[in-house]
Amino acid sequence: MTDTLSFNQTLRAVAEFIEVAIHTILYVRQIYPADLFVRRKKYDTPVYQSRHPALNEYISGAVKAVTDEFVLGNVDKVVVVIKDKDHLALERFIFSVKNMIQVQSYDKDTSVQDAMTPATLSQYFRSFLIKLTMIESQLGLLEQHEENSFAIVMELNDDKVPTVRQDKNPPPWVPADQQHTTSGASEDSQLHLLRAVDTGIISLSLAVQESGKKFQKVVSPDPKGKEKEKT
Repeated sequence: MTDTLSFNQTLRAVAEFIEVAIHTILYVRQIYPADLFVRRKKYDTPVYQSRHPALNEYISGAVKAVTDEFVLGNVDKVVVVIKDKDHLALERFIFSVKNMIQVQSYDKDTSVQDAMTPATLSQYFRSFLIKLTMIESQLGLLEQHEENSFAIVMELNDDKVPTVRQDKNPPPWVPADQQHTTSGASEDSQLHLLRAVDTGIISLSLAVQESGKKFQKVVSPDPKGKEKEKT
């Protein structure tokens, strides 16, 4: 009989998936030139990974810092914000996470009886990534600008604060711009749920939120084969 997931296995799997998904988001939303990415295979589906060492280091460092808070049950959402040249949010890719059970520290490497198997979770991650790679058909094309950029925002549960570092290194997080967060979204923003999974230990959902600012800038395909700008 195949073993089900443990808490630590699930945590590592979710963190790894978020890192893979961030690379794919940057590729499909064309934040960087396509030739900056290499096509690879993960979860039995094609994915795209940056080849730029500094970008990779930034992403992996952010995901590690998220994981450190995730272990403590502090994290509510991880948000990849796509910004324009004025640093205004155009899109927010929102990874919502929630611990579904409480596990004692000495049991975190023990399989949880009613949890998924690792193979089943990989299949769910595959379906998340397929949704991401097809997102352009749902969101349309962003107005391309060489100064478009992104940020990774961590939103904590209401009663939590970031962990204080014990070493002399600077903290990995700085306060986020309010309009980059989900709570700073305008009333004319639109939210689309892409996929969700409950592993039996941690629930994960991925949604994308389009800002009102984006609707003034996005370019969408014209049915007659031309492109037009939404106003």
